[in-house]
Amino acid sequence: MEVTEDALLGGRVRLRQPAKGYRAGLDAALLAAACEAGPGDRVLDVGCGPGAALLQVALRRPGTRVTGLEREADMAALARENLALNGLLDRGAVLEGDVAEGFAGLGLPPFDEAVCNPPFFDDPGTLRAPHPSRRSAWMADAGLGAWVAFLLGAVRDGGRVTMIHRAERLPELLALLSAKAGSIAVRPVQPFAEAPAKRVLVRAVRSARGPFRLLPALVLHPADRGRHTPETDALLRGEAALDWS
Repeated sequence: MEVTEDALLGGRVRLRQPAKGYRAGLDAALLAAACEAGPGDRVLDVGCGPGAALLQVALRRPGTRVTGLEREADMAALARENLALNGLLDRGAVLEGDVAEGFAGLGLPPFDEAVCNPPFFDDPGTLRAPHPSRRSAWMADAGLGAWVAFLLGAVRDGGRVTMIHRAERLPELLALLSAKAGSIAVRPVQPFAEAPAKRVLVRAVRSARGPFRLLPALVLHPADRGRHTPETDALLRGEAALDWS
C-alpha cells in the first residue's frame, strides 16, 4: 500500500495514510476537537482508520488513554504504526473488530467517551458505488443503527458519545441516540454563514436526562471565500476546542 505522511494539528501529529482512497481531513479534526475527555479518561475511536482522530484526541487531551477499533487489518496496522510514529504507544492501542458484532464481544470494560466518524451511507442505491479503496469508509454495511448501538454499548452510564455525520441524517441519529441517551447537543457545521449545514457534530450522554440543545453553528469559511474562519483555524491547529456549553 502506497502511503503519504501528512502533518495535522499544526504539525504536532504525523499521520501516515493511504495515498489513494479515503484520506483523513476536516471531519476527523473536528471530531477530535469535540472530544471532552479529561485526565484519566479512556476514549474509544470506533472505525479509526489510520488513526487521524485517535492521534489528535491523544495530543489534545493529555493524560487520557486512547483505543482505536478498526475492521480493516491494513488500516489497523497503519494506525498502530502511527501511534508509534507519534510516541503514543504507552497511551494507546488499536484493536481489530467489526461494529456489527457488538461491543460486548470485545471483552473490554466500558469507556468514558466514544468518538466516531461513521460511514456516511448505508444504502448503495443512494450514491454511485465508491472506489473499492473507499468503500469501507463510505458504506456502513450494518447500517447506522448498528454503529449507534455499538457506541452506546461502549460507554459507561454518564459516558459520552460524540459523532460527526451528514446533516441530513440528523433526525435518524437523534431517534437512535434517544433510546439510551440524553443531554443531547448538536452543533451544525456550515461551509459559509449563509449556507445550510452539511455536517453536524452530535454529543449525547448515556443514561442522562438533560434537555436537547441546538448550539450555534461552526462556520468553516469566511464570506470572502478565504481558507478558514479564525475559529476553525484555531480548532485545526489545536489551539482551541469545540465548546459544548
